[in-house]
Amino acid sequence: MRKVAAENNLSATAFLVPLGNRFEIRWFTALCELKLCGHATFASGYVVLNLLHPELEAATFATRHKGDVSVRRDTDLCAMDFPALFPKLATNVPAKLFEGLDILPKSCEVLEVNETYFVVVQNQVIIQNLQPKSELLQQLHPYAVSVSAPGDATDIVSRYFAPGYGIPEDPVTGSAHCALTPYWSRRLGRSRLHARQLSARGGELWCEIEGDRVILRGKAVLTMRGSLEI
Repeated sequence: MRKVAAENNLSATAFLVPLGNRFEIRWFTALCELKLCGHATFASGYVVLNLLHPELEAATFATRHKGDVSVRRDTDLCAMDFPALFPKLATNVPAKLFEGLDILPKSCEVLEVNETYFVVVQNQVIIQNLQPKSELLQQLHPYAVSVSAPGDATDIVSRYFAPGYGIPEDPVTGSAHCALTPYWSRRLGRSRLHARQLSARGGELWCEIEGDRVILRGKAVLTMRGSLEI
């Protein structure tokens, strides 16, 4: 599966196997297996609901590390139901994190959860101007890095870097928003957030915290279908 993911040359590739009325799901980058990948799960839900089982209203996926996650129809969007992650203030933050992002420690707040550093900065301009040094951030492995701030036209903006997993920068990262949503919901005082990830491709998410779950809504487009001979 890792070799297939490497041939696909995307941030992550999801693999599905029917399991009763659910699907077992696993995610791979070109280098390794991931514990959770929102973007690929979202795409998997779209495929199940629109191509494999259009009669269903929701697709449920059994994961190896996070229990069951689901993707359901939600008007013209799809909605993912993921476990919420609650980041806490990081201790003993490595200097390579600040060097790799080229930011000063005193200019940001650093939290962590799920082997990810969540760096909170002051504004969107900082996010847009980041020019991370992948060779330094790679040395943080198994930690990845999410950087977020209040948005100009959305509630929050972010970027996500995981070079240790073969992902210099991820276009859109659902798993990171499982932690960004609880944090920014508490900070902004609202349960629903409009988020935009400022990668080169970019992407929008509509996020909602419901107790210990996070609902991530977005749009999907089918771009390619075919068969693979192994």
